Amino acid sequence: MRLVERDEHVRSLDGLLDKCRGRRGHVVVLDGPVTTGKTELLRVFTERASTDVVVLRATCSRAERTLPLGVLTQLLHSASLPLDIADRAAQLLKEGAASDALPRTHQDTVEPEAVQIFQGLGAVLLDLAGESPVLIAVDDVQHADDSSLHCLLHIVRRIGSARIMAVLTEDAELGAQHSPFRAELRRQSQFHRLRLAPLTRAGVAEVLRDRPSGRSVEPEHRLPPRKPEGRDAPWGVDDFFRISGGNPLLLHALIEDHHLAGEARPQGYGLALLNCLYRDKPVVTQVARALAVLDQEGDVKALAQLAGADTEAVGRALHDMEAAGLTDNGVFRHPVARSTILDGLHTPDRAALHRRAAQLMHARGAPAMTVAHHLVESKHTQGPWAVQVLLEAADQALLGGRTGFATECLALAHRSCGNEQERPGIRARLTQAEWELNPSAAARHLTPLAAAAGSGQLAHSDLLVLLRHLLWHGRTAEAKTVLERIRGARPEAGDTSQAAPTRNTELWLAATHPQLARRHQGPVPADDGPPSLADPRGDPWLRSAAELAALLTDGPGEPAADRAERVLDGLGLGLGRSSPWTEEAVQLALLGLICAGRLRSAADQCDKLLAETDSREAPVRSAMASATRAEIAVRQGDLAAGAEHARQALTHLPPQAWGVAIGFPLGSLILAVTRMGDYEEAAKHLTYSATDSMFQSRYGLHYLHARGHYYLATDHPHAALADFISCGELMRSWGLDAAALVPWRTGAAEAWLRLGNRDQAKRLLHDQLTSAGADRPRIRGSALRLLAATGPTARRPDLLTEALDLLEDCGDRYEQARALVDLNRSYYQLEEYRRARMVFRRAWHVANLCDAGPLTKELLASTGDFNNPETSSGSTDGIPSLTGSERRVASLAVMGCTNREIAGKLHITASTVEQHLTRVYRKLNVKRRKDLPVDLRSDVVKTERAQLDCG
Repeated sequence: MRLVERDEHVRSLDGLLDKCRGRRGHVVVLDGPVTTGKTELLRVFTERASTDVVVLRATCSRAERTLPLGVLTQLLHSASLPLDIADRAAQLLKEGAASDALPRTHQDTVEPEAVQIFQGLGAVLLDLAGESPVLIAVDDVQHADDSSLHCLLHIVRRIGSARIMAVLTEDAELGAQHSPFRAELRRQSQFHRLRLAPLTRAGVAEVLRDRPSGRSVEPEHRLPPRKPEGRDAPWGVDDFFRISGGNPLLLHALIEDHHLAGEARPQGYGLALLNCLYRDKPVVTQVARALAVLDQEGDVKALAQLAGADTEAVGRALHDMEAAGLTDNGVFRHPVARSTILDGLHTPDRAALHRRAAQLMHARGAPAMTVAHHLVESKHTQGPWAVQVLLEAADQALLGGRTGFATECLALAHRSCGNEQERPGIRARLTQAEWELNPSAAARHLTPLAAAAGSGQLAHSDLLVLLRHLLWHGRTAEAKTVLERIRGARPEAGDTSQAAPTRNTELWLAATHPQLARRHQGPVPADDGPPSLADPRGDPWLRSAAELAALLTDGPGEPAADRAERVLDGLGLGLGRSSPWTEEAVQLALLGLICAGRLRSAADQCDKLLAETDSREAPVRSAMASATRAEIAVRQGDLAAGAEHARQALTHLPPQAWGVAIGFPLGSLILAVTRMGDYEEAAKHLTYSATDSMFQSRYGLHYLHARGHYYLATDHPHAALADFISCGELMRSWGLDAAALVPWRTGAAEAWLRLGNRDQAKRLLHDQLTSAGADRPRIRGSALRLLAATGPTARRPDLLTEALDLLEDCGDRYEQARALVDLNRSYYQLEEYRRARMVFRRAWHVANLCDAGPLTKELLASTGDFNNPETSSGSTDGIPSLTGSERRVASLAVMGCTNREIAGKLHITASTVEQHLTRVYRKLNVKRRKDLPVDLRSDVVKTERAQLDCG
């Protein structure tokens, strides 16, 4: 119903009321769906009635239909009546309440005693109308008690020449049960019927113009054809019309919600919808609840079975809800409607509905996910079939990335399973699912699982997963017991289901928890084959983890990096989501790329993982990807980004949930903030109580390495040396020295240099340059930089220049800055001040790119204010006045290029270069090349920065 149509109805009623004043009584029935605004129209009309009209109001209720004369009592008590009339009415109502003659159920005949009471009440109203016009307003008359209906009919027959107007609202279909009453009304010459319908789209637009929402509403010509995305996106008329269905009650609630919150709310739109349902027929409420439970999963027959009604009644109820604007094609118009209906149910009633829905859907052959949803909501199962459905749905949920729902399915299956032999296996699956959400919560299952493993109740694959979880949480003693059982299980002849996973697990152990690997526990059985070859059978993700672990142990090269990228590409195709070994394979693949020097590829893969992973459904994967991204950023020299990624990793997963793997993000964070000069934050993170179990895994190496550099930065070289040597001893004893997980030799060599022992430092650096992986630019460049410090000053520039070239190739900006700082110092000591100034400017620039505060301080301390760009005599005020050619020449001069070199780079003559520089000196008010301000930037500097950023 449009607003204009409502106003027209009100004007029509006003006209009838004017006729009523001239002693022409009228009866008006407003009908239509229960939620189309009849009550509001009645309210507007009665409020508009002038002061010369006595307004008698009553609202009927289904609960009061058995109360004799209940509606008449409301009418006669709703206004201040003259004293004599009020006394007469009260006496008649009292007699009626005490009489047994009043009809209490619908019947055509009425006893004489009741007729006398009706006549008396009618006379009261007629006498009242003799003094002033009377307006009788009855809302929801279909719920009126029978005595009041008979009395109203008695009055209606006599108001033809009385100043009485009766306006009744009713639901057309519900009113049919009082057909004699309606038929009698229709026979009256003064009868009028106004049919109301929901607001049209134009009507909604008119309401919005009449009552602005307080938030942005799109004008008519810019209405979006879809629901806006986002809380603060502007809503158009189409959105209000689509969600409200033209229902005035829902529309006004929706406008209020949009004003307060920018979206539909349960306490606004939701409550309005419940009010519509509760005012309708009981079957409508029952069908609405069934519809909310099934949520588009069932047809009319299914709804009838769940609601406990016949299909014809359900069909009528669906039609009523559609006509009232509550649904659209049998579906609630907004998710808030469904959630509010379900939340309005008592917990036992809601569970019972879902339990019946699960039985119904299972009997109809619905998908496992659909049935499992109802089982989980009901928190109850009905037998073995339900457990199997839950297990199947859990697998599908894991494949779809819905780890939370998979956990709920497995938890219910575990509680409901009556087979004690199957329960440990279900608990193992539940542990893995919970671990992906919160490893700390999953830890509670480890003790009963370890007991089940000891009694032989776990399958071989479950033992392998249990081993991984025990090691994650540092429960090494229990892990050893499980590992012994795994190794002691000998498959029968021809059975390969156990041999392949066991062999692949051994390879994984050698790279992650090497102290427990078989090769460190004694001789390898002869039938186990070559120790570094993964078995192609079994779980493909465990096999991938084993292959990558073997390649990493042997020293990551191009084959390892290629294999790692293939593994990560498979993850991008959605493979492996249900495998408990996926995360291990992913982390080893990323680590292989890092150690092979493919930092850009590893960074891209991490960024892709973070973009595709929902941190709420897979916080462990998000945390590990962030930790890996932090390691990459630190190796690239992007210290601020490295620290931020590490902090994000510790946000996705709190420290207590990391287990022994905490050393990985902590190592990156400590190293990054140490190199940035924030020693206070580094010390705070070093207060974490590192466990012995962490140092028995590869994660402890990252922590030890970072702590060593913190000790170096805070002038504790002995402590630093101890940490670096510990790293080396562990890596060599574990057979991981070739993996180059951390550069322990360069760290130890730097500590020896701080202690003044150049010979020890030189020996370690020579070992580094001849060890596996020495051909990698980062390893070789860092070693050459430190090796330069062990030799005479005159030879240092050559070694540092070579180191700088290598470090530029690998993209490690921090190590580049360190090499430049050392090179600047060497030139300064050799009194080659022009070259020193040239290198200083580059070092200053790169160190600031890295946010390496200590390096900039070291740079200034090594040369004093001689090279300080902040105290340079060159003024920057004139830089904007330089032409493009002058800027290019000046920037190359700042970089230390000679006039001839500048001429060659810019393809101009040396004389032209000199002329440009002369003009530059004049504009910038400087006298010499070395006084040019460092803030000069040109395409050369931009190109250099781009190269550094791409490292």
